[in-house]
Amino acid sequence: MSSEPPPAPAEELAADFSAATISKKQLKKDARKAEKAAQRQQQQQPPPQGDDEDPYASNYGDVPVEEIQSKAISGRSWTGIGDLDESAEGRPVLIRGAAQAIRPVSKKMAFVVLRQSMSTVQCVLVASADAGVSTQMVRFATSLSKESIVDVEGVVSLPKEPLKATTQQVEIQVRKLYCINRAIPTLPINLEDAARSEAEFERAEQAGEKLVRVGQDTRLNYRAIDLRTPANQAIFRIQCQVENKFREFLLSMNFVGIHSPKLISGSSEGGAAVFKLQYNGQPACLAQSPQLYKQMSICGGFERVFEVGPVFRAENSNTHRHLCEFVGLDAEMEIKEHYFEVCDIIDGLFVAIFKHLNENCKKELETINRQYPFEPLKYLEKTLKLTYDEGIQMLKEAGTEIEPMGDLNTEAEKKLGRLVKEKYVDSPYVHLFSLIKGLMICCVFCRYGTEFFILYRYPLAVRPFYTMPCYDNPAYTNSFDVFIRGKHQNR
Repeated sequence: MSSEPPPAPAEELAADFSAATISKKQLKKDARKAEKAAQRQQQQQPPPQGDDEDPYASNYGDVPVEEIQSKAISGRSWTGIGDLDESAEGRPVLIRGAAQAIRPVSKKMAFVVLRQSMSTVQCVLVASADAGVSTQMVRFATSLSKESIVDVEGVVSLPKEPLKATTQQVEIQVRKLYCINRAIPTLPINLEDAARSEAEFERAEQAGEKLVRVGQDTRLNYRAIDLRTPANQAIFRIQCQVENKFREFLLSMNFVGIHSPKLISGSSEGGAAVFKLQYNGQPACLAQSPQLYKQMSICGGFERVFEVGPVFRAENSNTHRHLCEFVGLDAEMEIKEHYFEVCDIIDGLFVAIFKHLNENCKKELETINRQYPFEPLKYLEKTLKLTYDEGIQMLKEAGTEIEPMGDLNTEAEKKLGRLVKEKYVDSPYVHLFSLIKGLMICCVFCRYGTEFFILYRYPLAVRPFYTMPCYDNPAYTNSFDVFIRGKHQNR
């Protein structure tokens, strides 16, 4: 008889082999998990601090993700960068912003410019035991990548010389600095490049330098970064102010805000292309205009209505005058006797918006002007009104022929705008300048043209189907267009 043990059943061998295989797979899986955990821990650790332990290590570093996941309400008071001015001197503040610029000066000193919306402030780090700032902390600050989100605690101070690179004329003497979110080292768009004006490119070209020009496709592909430029920040804020003033003015004139459908069964305005689609098997289209719904509201007894909402036009054009989608500012009102009642409302509305922007958006206008230069708009307190025939006559006298009863093309509109600006001026008035040293008064007579006017009484052939004909000549209509710098504003 053999002393060897009997062979194990085939089922037991298969089970043992399967267990061994699972064990090896699990070991590999666990090893991968451990490796990822180690990498994650290494990424969250601040840069090496050198051989000596840093006694101020708690005053700076990368904030762990779990700390910004609504873990707790600290009750700390935050200060907006735009609110920092000379009156805050000596006051401790807590701010948050994007690192727009980082400039190391030495091992013991560095500057970090933080940006919040349109405002920037310079933060100063100086290694000092009294300030709780170490050389390791300075090194940490200079290791930050541009556009990283940073929290800074510090004391407001006044610089010895005016600051040219920041909007705020104060500095923050940094006491604590924490990185909330690090940006990648190399961004697809450099904000300095995206914020340059044409004049800067021209000067660089004359000096033999080559600057990077950020194209439109690149801007749109990385729109979240492009929106951070000062000019874009200002444009959106002015857009918001225009919409708010539009609402405010019309509400003060007893208008009621409405919201009309944007997905409808048929074309809402003749003469313009329409986006067509299928809605649950039924043909539908996107609304080209809220016009008919506004008129329904008037018939429904609202008397005066307005709407701020999207408008869709499937226009096959690549010019800046044609948009497939835009936000329309629409108004409609009941007319008691004459459609000039509407003209007067539109007149007051535009003048109110112009004044509001000039008085309340100076900072935004100056910011836009630095990248996209423009001249201040000239307008009259009481807006000029011209008939269509008067406009055509002005063009003919200037050598431009227009087809009888035809619409004005782009060039004709621009030329009419120039003619109006040259011909129609406000009443002369006197500026008095008192020169104290010379004890003399200088009287300067100024005459200003207008770049804003209303053209009315258009031919029926060039207006939408719902326009009312004139009582004295049905070939003309009770309609008008508003012109700003030779470009008519659709209504």
